[in-house]
Parts: sequence; C-alpha cells; structure tokens
Amino acid sequence: MIVRPKKSLGQHFLTDKNIAKDIVALLKADNLTKVLEIGPGMGVLTNFLLENSAYETSVIEIDSESVDYLNDHFPQLKDRIIFGDFLRIDLAEKISAQPFALIGNLPYNISSQIFFKVLENKELIPEIVCMLQKEVAKRIASGPGSKVYGILSVFLQAWYTIEYLIDVPPHVFDPPPKVQSAVIRLTANGRTELGCNEKLFFKVVKQSFNQRRKMLRNSIKGFSPRIDELDPVLLTRRPEQLSVAEFIDLTNSIEQLMAAPI
Repeated sequence: MIVRPKKSLGQHFLTDKNIAKDIVALLKADNLTKVLEIGPGMGVLTNFLLENSAYETSVIEIDSESVDYLNDHFPQLKDRIIFGDFLRIDLAEKISAQPFALIGNLPYNISSQIFFKVLENKELIPEIVCMLQKEVAKRIASGPGSKVYGILSVFLQAWYTIEYLIDVPPHVFDPPPKVQSAVIRLTANGRTELGCNEKLFFKVVKQSFNQRRKMLRNSIKGFSPRIDELDPVLLTRRPEQLSVAEFIDLTNSIEQLMAAPI
C-alpha cells in the first residue's frame, strides 16, 4: 500500500531516510519520555523514533489513508495512532497531561497555526523539532534588526530558544515542493511568566507589526491618547528593532498609561 500525497492537506512526504534519521537525532527530549509526531504520512520519521526505546512515541494524522498505512506497518504503535486534527484536539486529554516533545514535517500551509497551538499549550511542549518552509524557519529564528523578524518570532522567542539547524532541498520530497525547507529546534527557555500582562503583550506585538513600516508612535497610538508620554527615542523605533524584553517593557508602560486618569 502506498499513500498518495494530497495537495489539499499540503502533504510533501520526505523520502530520504538519511535526512529523516538526522532530524530524529536532533531531538534532545531531555527528561521527557513522551514524543508526539505531527503528520507522519508513511512513517519515515516514525521508524527512527520507534528505534529509540527511551521514547513513548505517539502520532497524530488527519489523513485516513495514512492512518490505515500506519496501522498496517507500525503495529508497535498500537493505540498511539491518533486520527484527528492537531489544531483542534485537546492535547492534555488526547496526548498527555505530562510534558512531551513535538516533532514533524509540518504542512507548510498551516505551520503558523501549529505554532500558535503550541503557544497555547507551551507548558506541555518544552521541545519541538520540525521541518517547515525555509522562509518561515528563518523568520521564526531571526532576531531584532532582521527584515523577517516579526510577530511569530517575538511570540515564540518569548518562551523558546530557537535554533536554525539544517537546510533540506526539494528533491528529497514526494512531490518536491516549490520552496526550500529547513529544520529548526525550539527549546523552552525556562521563562514561566512574561512579567507583563500577557494578553496585552500579544495585542501590542500584533498591533506594532501590523504597521511594521511605521514608527511605534504611529502604530501603537490606539492604546492610549497619552502615548507621546513614553520615551521619545523608543517612539521613533520600528517594531522589528525591539527585542522580546523591550516589548515586555513597552507592554508594561502602555498598561500604566491605560490605567492612569486622563
């Protein structure tokens, strides 16, 4: 039985076993015994994950054809093949209430959505090793000052240390994607709280980057009519110039302005 990659699901199956082995080897999973693979397809990564007896590997797959293939070829997974949508399931209920590592060749069309789901469950997911579109990988791993540094960079770097690890060429996939791919690793940075209002932090970062070409004075003025009371030098900067720590400080300053009487 061969599973046909489905364009509607953004499937590009990795066919190079050496690269698959290298990707699995990048998983540190320190102090973790559970690993969840997203979108295993025909199990090229799964095969190497199962070779490591230190892991209890589970997989989640939205494609029923792939689920049938996995059941036939990986009986050792038993009841750890989950037929479902990673974006919709309750991870604590369906996967584990204990922390687990995440690994996978992410569908390019929903990789950002997957990372937002990770952020919603960051206490459960201290490590991620994943392959995704190179452009997105660079954006996530880039720091302040980079032209591609953006919303997802800030949100993920607030909670994770991000390493850009290897490039993966199109010809090792079936079908070959029209873009380059890359593998990154995200490791929890030990932060347990931001030190600011987290909901407001998300709003400030989003609003800032929604008008990324404007100075902060213009992009965040909607938060308070007293924005000009903030550091005038800060207000002349653009969002891609601010580190996570500076966005945290900015959020605290904005909250103080919002709370102050007009």
